[in-house]
Amino acid sequence: MPHAIGWAHNGGVLAVVPYPARGRPAVREERKTLTRYTIESEHRHPGSTGEFSGLLNAVATAVKIVSNQVSRGALAGAAGGAGVANGYGAAQKKLDLISNEVMIGETEWTGYLAAMASEEMEDIYPVPATGRRGKYLLLFDPLDGPGSIDASVSVGTIFSILRSPDPVAEPRAEHFLQPGTAQVCAGFALYGPSTMLILTTGDGVDGFTLDRDIGAFVLTHPQLRIPEHCAEFAINASNERFWEPPVRRYIQECLAGGTGPRGRDFNMRWIASLVAETYRILTRGGVFLYPKDSKEPSGPGRLRLMYECNPVSFIVEQAGGGASTGRGRVMEIQPADLHQRVPLILGSRDEVERIERYHRDQARAEESAFDDSLFNIRSLFRTG
Repeated sequence: MPHAIGWAHNGGVLAVVPYPARGRPAVREERKTLTRYTIESEHRHPGSTGEFSGLLNAVATAVKIVSNQVSRGALAGAAGGAGVANGYGAAQKKLDLISNEVMIGETEWTGYLAAMASEEMEDIYPVPATGRRGKYLLLFDPLDGPGSIDASVSVGTIFSILRSPDPVAEPRAEHFLQPGTAQVCAGFALYGPSTMLILTTGDGVDGFTLDRDIGAFVLTHPQLRIPEHCAEFAINASNERFWEPPVRRYIQECLAGGTGPRGRDFNMRWIASLVAETYRILTRGGVFLYPKDSKEPSGPGRLRLMYECNPVSFIVEQAGGGASTGRGRVMEIQPADLHQRVPLILGSRDEVERIERYHRDQARAEESAFDDSLFNIRSLFRTG
């Protein structure tokens, strides 16, 4: 007969304690909570003040609240559009606004932040002068993939933490304009069948699952690694007519499968949710492309550098993958604007490097040797 299982929670440790059979000692398996994880991380850095772990736990609390609102959906009265647009003209969902307010409300009082910036706000949000200001800056996309909310597709929250270059000065927008390489921490939450929190502080990538019974994130996916090779790609195929030649070349080769130059078959995925795409790549490998195209000629890309591309690029690189615009490393871009947009290609390192090579070939005019007739005639996207 199987032995009963007991649960003990003490000091940030979740322990699985099987009741022992007669004459046999109990087996104790400890599972680390986010609280213990962040405190232990700070202990490894002499001189740490505890501010960073406090900030991360405040962000985690905000994520739990947003997760609850997302899971309740229409029951929370938060489904549908809000009837307003954000600073760059995109229609906002009710949950966009709720999530934005939650992120601000759960972090502004901590004393760890000088200011924050959100995809949903045109300007920065300085911590009120009536409160204590800290040395960190928080950037976040409070609800990534809002267009998928009403279809119950997985959405999430993305965040990035920077050090303020001048903590004693009044916060300014230019304080945030640091390249991705300056990030202290990046993470995202995924609101799916379970709520996940993916986190990096520059020492690999760890994944936590929200245990709703105890109200804590528990380390369940330590040191995630992206396979160097893959057989999956994700791209919005409806934009094929706007793609640049290097992207068409890469996708053609994937579609040609085992009969083409790659010599193996690929699967195509498209979730239209950056956090869901990134999590799939972290756990299975693959490559995600939201490349530069001619659909909006005035803009070099579609995703926001500060709120989306830099945080997920930091995570992907720390998991052994690559993140590029097609022409260079995302995290080396010097931001010019809080809401700057760039192309994004991320995933298994070999595939990202191949796509970069195709862009270099294009720049050297070597694409003239590339015959795209196969793509035009036998593609999944055209008939004839």
